[in-house]
Amino acid sequence: MLLSSKGKHRRPSKAVRIATLAGVAGAAVAVPLMGATGASAASVATWDAVAQCESGGNWSINTGNGYYGGLQFSQSSWAAAGGTQYAPRADLATKAQQIATAERLLDMQGPGAWGCAGAGNLTNDGVNPGVDTGSSSNSTASSGASEQQSAPAAPKQQAQPKPAERTEAPAASRSDRTTAPQAESKKTVTTPTGEKVKKGDGEYKVVSGDSLSKIAADRKVKGGWHKLFELNKDIVKDADLIYPGQQLHLTK
Repeated sequence: MLLSSKGKHRRPSKAVRIATLAGVAGAAVAVPLMGATGASAASVATWDAVAQCESGGNWSINTGNGYYGGLQFSQSSWAAAGGTQYAPRADLATKAQQIATAERLLDMQGPGAWGCAGAGNLTNDGVNPGVDTGSSSNSTASSGASEQQSAPAAPKQQAQPKPAERTEAPAASRSDRTTAPQAESKKTVTTPTGEKVKKGDGEYKVVSGDSLSKIAADRKVKGGWHKLFELNKDIVKDADLIYPGQQLHLTK
């Protein structure tokens, strides 16, 4: 994790305490530290070595300890370095997106932001890793989708009803069509990937940056995150994946 050695938390250095003043949500003001320059960069092989030390090379890891992804970003560091443009947390971003964000954090704080910098021989060597964050492919996909939408297939021509045969839809039917989507939206929340998951009806509403272990600790849930997961297994399918807007039960 950032400022950790093989997964063990270490007291933050002065440099990192300054950088993490940036909020988790919203734009952050980056303060250049430790003599870093705009040319700061490291190779993919170097980042792989750092990740191997930080997380065992697991780029999607979320153990619930407040640090996420292969390079173990804290939520505040992820936001301060602009990672939220890719995903709400580092473990939900691709390896390339995590490396691109790490490049910006390296520029802001220098190698000292990672406790495993030495293991990966991380330096501001100016090497461009050349990672693809997926923005170009997304643009191409959007362009293709736009072209398909701009040229829809011609609908089949239908015979027009005689004026005397035109009827007004019953009021009840119109109301049903209007309220059905609203009723559905109240039962689900939309994930960052656009998937809809169950919202639930518990007394605690999940916010950005939450995890089951954090909620269990903050709310003093007896049995910890295991119990919290069991109480909400009807809406939480993966203990590592909860989403803002979901409402969890804290007790039976």
